[in-house]
Amino acid sequence: MAATYFFYDLETSGFSASEARVMQFAGQRTNEDLEPIGEPVNVFIKLAADILPNPDAILLTGITPQQTLSEGLTEAEFLKYFYEEVVKPETTFLGFNSVRFDDEFMRYLHWRNFYDPYEWHWTNNCSRWDILDLVRMTRALRPEGIEWPFTPEGKPTNRLELLTKANNLEHEHAHDALSDVYATINITKLVRTKQPDLFKYLFGCRTKKEVSQVMLAGKPFVYTSGKYSSETLNTSAAALLVKHPRDDSGLVYDLRVDPTEYAKMSPQELANAWRFNPDSVAPKFPVKTLKYNRCPAIAPLGVMNKPEVEQRLQLTVTDAMKNFALLQSVQVEFANNILKAVKIMDVERDKAYAEKASPSPDGQLYNGFLAAGDKSLTAQIRNAEPTQLSNYLSKLNDERLKLMLPLYKARNYPKNLTSDERAVWDEHCADALFTGGASSQLARYFTDITERMKNKDLSDSQRYILEELQLYGESIVPSDAAA
Repeated sequence: MAATYFFYDLETSGFSASEARVMQFAGQRTNEDLEPIGEPVNVFIKLAADILPNPDAILLTGITPQQTLSEGLTEAEFLKYFYEEVVKPETTFLGFNSVRFDDEFMRYLHWRNFYDPYEWHWTNNCSRWDILDLVRMTRALRPEGIEWPFTPEGKPTNRLELLTKANNLEHEHAHDALSDVYATINITKLVRTKQPDLFKYLFGCRTKKEVSQVMLAGKPFVYTSGKYSSETLNTSAAALLVKHPRDDSGLVYDLRVDPTEYAKMSPQELANAWRFNPDSVAPKFPVKTLKYNRCPAIAPLGVMNKPEVEQRLQLTVTDAMKNFALLQSVQVEFANNILKAVKIMDVERDKAYAEKASPSPDGQLYNGFLAAGDKSLTAQIRNAEPTQLSNYLSKLNDERLKLMLPLYKARNYPKNLTSDERAVWDEHCADALFTGGASSQLARYFTDITERMKNKDLSDSQRYILEELQLYGESIVPSDAAA
């Protein structure tokens, strides 16, 4: 099969990939000229009774739980469709902010339904990309021929609906997944038409192999990321300080900043400065983690070497190279102290993670890889008859999978539950909804709806959505609890 792009977008029940659920999946395959191939995909996915949606998310998308239940597939049904119709060899999966948002939701969706969370992105020469960082770098380096929007406060913004509006591109319903897919295709066409060389370069440099080669070359480069300020178009010059000790990523230094004072800091002082503090007035810490497998937008420093680019970025190549020379002069000791600071922060992070870790196996994707034996069993589980699923419980070794299997059956095959399994599922739902008493998920849900209903500026459609959410919450309360 010829290489293709598959543009996709999700609408979700909330904003946390480990806790919320996908409610709508939409996509369109195109050829390398960005012309559509075949019919679009537009699927709703049923919301299970142990999950309550975030009212703000639903007000944004307009998709009610009732709509997913009446029109949607179960998660298991959707994933079978996904692998039959969407996952094809030589496919690049891409979207607008998909690497940080949509891809993560898809990984958790795979995980709780006994699929490998990662393979769809790399088997059979598949890959992924993100149009948001392409847009950001185009604005920073080669903005000619495109209209660029600003917020009412005059700050640069790259929101999809504002980009399409500024450039008179079709985008009928923002935050409808299929409409957002077509808008993303239109923006991608615009960038490729106006700046074909930059498009070609970034597409070719999207893989972990290509990114790591740039990093390990040890030269300064241009880096565009949401970690950098929108005031300087999310872009700076950077250099690899040291490879990250934990994974395939690099700790890169922002060459906008003189490293002299930071290089004098102790590991503890570096860790203190590195921690995110929304109330701090101190400059942002100049060391960032650049993950090789997240398609970062990087380019040779030479692309900055134009007065108009330097002016937009508020940084000259001369100043960047000056700070790079200073960085090289202190790099060995500075890098060692940064690695020690990472260890300090890892201890704090692991402690915080343990305290906030999801009690549900659904949210424990990153708690470890599966053993080979368990991985082979997951394929059997996906293909098993619903009545045979309980037979696999004693064969699994990973405790997460053991806990997920009854949930998987209840969510996807509720008609096949035995009376004992039904009782276990009802107990699970009650625990998920009621644990915490006055601060339980259900109590917060109804409180949030009540607070939003007080807004006198609600439109009729928004009020209808909130009423539907109220009814939905009441409908999933177990009868014995309601009594």
